[in-house]
Parts: sequence; C-alpha cells; structure tokens
Amino acid sequence: MAFDEVLAERVRAHLGADPAITEKRMFGGLAFLHAGNMGVGVIGDELMVRVGPDTTDAALARPGTRPFDFTGRPLRGWVVVAASALSEDEDLAGWIDQGHAFAAGLPPK
Repeated sequence: MAFDEVLAERVRAHLGADPAITEKRMFGGLAFLHAGNMGVGVIGDELMVRVGPDTTDAALARPGTRPFDFTGRPLRGWVVVAASALSEDEDLAGWIDQGHAFAAGLPPK
C-alpha cells in the first residue's frame, strides 16, 4: 500500500528538524519515530496516531477516527484519522502533537 506523499510532507514540516525524529517504512506506509518509538504514521491518505491506552476512548470520540486494526485486532492506544479530518493544518498539528508527545514520553529504544 502506498502512502500519501503530500500528507507525509505535511507531517515532516510540522515535526521540523528535531534530530530525535526518524522516518521508517512500516505497515506499508511511513512511520515517524521519536527516539525509536513510533508516534504517528501515514498509511494511504490516513494518519495513524499513538494516543496511549488512557486516551484511546477520547480520541475515538473525535470526528473521523477509528481504531487502528492492522492485524484483525484493534490496537489499544492507537487510532487512525481519516483524510477528511486532516484537511485543516491545525487539526493535523493537534494529532501529530498528541502522537509525538506520547512517543517522546517513552524510554528511548
């Protein structure tokens, strides 16, 4: 599965030149990792966001979200945000910031 290069570039632009951020092709898309921990990723034209298990339900209550279900079982702590919910830069930024903050709070790999 290909990923949306425009969305990936928007994520790159928001994350900036933080040396702790790396990119890795995963899940048929592109993942953005902080010190080795994935925070957000792009699959197709959607954004995967690592929100953490304690905030999954609140994230799923937001428009355009669904559980991240890559293996047939939803992964608690992860959501997928539809392209329709990412058209505004501030909406995308909020999701990126949430995923990045969670990943940054984990021990480096």
